[in-house]
Amino acid sequence: MTEAAPLAELTTLRVGGPAARMVTATTEDELVALARETWEAGGPWLALGGGSNLLVGDEGVPGTVIRIATTGIATRAGDDPHTVRLRVQAGERWDDLVAYAVSRGWSGIEALSGIPGSVGAAPVQNIGAYGQELDAVLVAIDFLAEDADAPRRMTADELELAYRTSVLKQGLRGIVVAVELELHDTSPERDVLGGALGRPIAYPQLANALGVQLGDRVPVEQARAAVLALRASKGMVLDPDDPDTWSAGSFFTNPIVSEHVARTIPSDAPRWYVEPEAPPEVVPLTALDASPLEQFLAHQAEAEASDAASETETAGVDDDVHVKLSAAWLIEHSGIHRGFALPGSRAAVSSKHTLALTNRGGASAEQLVQLARFVRSRVQSEFGIVLEPEPVLVGTEL
Repeated sequence: MTEAAPLAELTTLRVGGPAARMVTATTEDELVALARETWEAGGPWLALGGGSNLLVGDEGVPGTVIRIATTGIATRAGDDPHTVRLRVQAGERWDDLVAYAVSRGWSGIEALSGIPGSVGAAPVQNIGAYGQELDAVLVAIDFLAEDADAPRRMTADELELAYRTSVLKQGLRGIVVAVELELHDTSPERDVLGGALGRPIAYPQLANALGVQLGDRVPVEQARAAVLALRASKGMVLDPDDPDTWSAGSFFTNPIVSEHVARTIPSDAPRWYVEPEAPPEVVPLTALDASPLEQFLAHQAEAEASDAASETETAGVDDDVHVKLSAAWLIEHSGIHRGFALPGSRAAVSSKHTLALTNRGGASAEQLVQLARFVRSRVQSEFGIVLEPEPVLVGTEL
């Protein structure tokens, strides 16, 4: 146990006041015992993994922080001969798990390389990147509810996973003890040079970086290397010597709006339809691919034709159709540039990627919150859209 432990030392944003009390669990049994002990004693508490998706206020946490440092990966054959099941302790580093899987020719999470944080935090917000999301491979979790004596198995369906959210993030109180995944064993499927082929590439920017077409397959090692390079170029791979990486990753989620609202945004803004019957391709922030753009413009033209045939301006627009917009584009086009900082503040927008808010060294949690508020107000003023924070905020709010 550590008294008054500074959380700034345990979060990737490097801010946060002290915890009144901190306990660390290194085994599954110890985690259950410490959690039960903490809950029985009463008072506020916080579960802490890698600290990568967390913004703790300057006053810290008045109660107990349960630091999850459990490790271990157990594997078995999957129900399908081409799959493998993994049960992973919550305290394992996520990227270590990805490296472990890739080294064995197992695919399904290679595009999630470089994401900081722990395995136990991954299902909380259904992590995703470069065309892959956790819900595609997640089978279940072992979850210790705050009112339970022992963990219970919760299937992926029970978690109600959606874009950067789950029932865990929406208020289900407890601790993820372990995570069960099912990956594809692609080691028998190799390219001409002997590399185990991964899942089809599903993200234009990654396909461009690899020099392949969407839907092509490349060795999992090659896909991982390309993802790490892309993330590093945006300051999204932790580097103790690079303040651009002293962040919580993407600070805002991409807003999902009705088609009617999306049509009020300039036509060159990146967007993609959430419904499966609509065009699935993402229009990237730069070097727009002709096919996604043409598909969007065709869809827009159809809607406009319907409008022209109607007596009202909004005829032909289906508000049940939802469109995902790019938060980074909205920020950039609201007048917030890379490297932007409020006067006198040590918090700044990343110099590599406008979606990351960073600690340039010595920033306070309040300075980061002030910057987030300003960015959000600019986007709301310019486009009428309120951005939602992706990190969990503790002891502070926007």
